[in-house]
Order: sequence, then structure tokens, then C-alpha cells
Amino acid sequence: MSLPAKSAVVATVRAHLQAQYDRITEAALEARGYATDPGSKAESKYDTRSLEAAYLAIGQAGKAEELAAALASFDAFPWPDIRPGDAVAPGALVELDFDGDHVCCLVAPGGGGVTCRCEGLEVIVITTQAPLYHRLAGRRTGDSLTSPDVHILSVG
Repeated sequence: MSLPAKSAVVATVRAHLQAQYDRITEAALEARGYATDPGSKAESKYDTRSLEAAYLAIGQAGKAEELAAALASFDAFPWPDIRPGDAVAPGALVELDFDGDHVCCLVAPGGGGVTCRCEGLEVIVITTQAPLYHRLAGRRTGDSLTSPDVHILSVG
């Protein structure tokens, strides 16, 4: 499996985060509009539609803040030039054989858990807070871990 250039992966992940941010912001504004619209005033003491919309808007606004922080961290991070043979570190693009499945991880400053496709390859974003990162940090191409079985195929 040939890995795409890290710059392409970073750009793809950032675009994915931006699209998520745009969608959640729009949804939060729509829910807020519904919650505050005079036409959605409760018709009885059991009618909680506008209250539910308000809670939804609050939750979506919180998610939008998380995504905005992830985008800011992507933009501010000095993506290092990690060469083959270097250890897994923040900014690395790591190809793994994870119990027989090939997985590509981008160690990023934010956006942990985001999965997207770049040049036909599925990329999973992990942060330095992720348990997987703690197991991989400092390891190099060819290193293996157990429970579960993980083999580092490449670091770049």
C-alpha cells in the first residue's frame, strides 16, 4: 500500500473538519431559530418542542466549538517533516497492520476520531491523548506491539 503525501492527508482532514464545522454550525443556527421562533411557542404545558430545540442548539454549539478548536490547532501546528526511520511523534503519518487490517493514522493536534478518505485510503486521526498514540509513541517502522497485535509498517 502506498501512502499519500502527508500534506495531502493534512489538507483532506482539515477540509473534512471544516465541512463538519459548517454543517453543525448551520444545524445549531436552525435549531436556535426554531427554539426562539414565536410560532413554536408551547401550546400546552406538555409541549416541549421549543425546549428540546434549545437543548439541541446548545449541544450543537458545543460541538461547533470543539471543531473550531480542532481547525485552529490544525492551522497553528508546525507539521514536522518526519522521514522514514523516524519515531512516531506528533505530526506523523503512520501505516499500521492492526490485527491483519491495514490502518493509516495521522497523529494530529486535534480532531481525534475523525475518519476520512484520502487518495482511496482511509485515514483515522489520533491525538497525543489517545491510548493508541501512547502505545506507538517513540516506536519506529518494523516495531510490533501485542494485545492487540499491531505492526508499524511505515512512519512518515
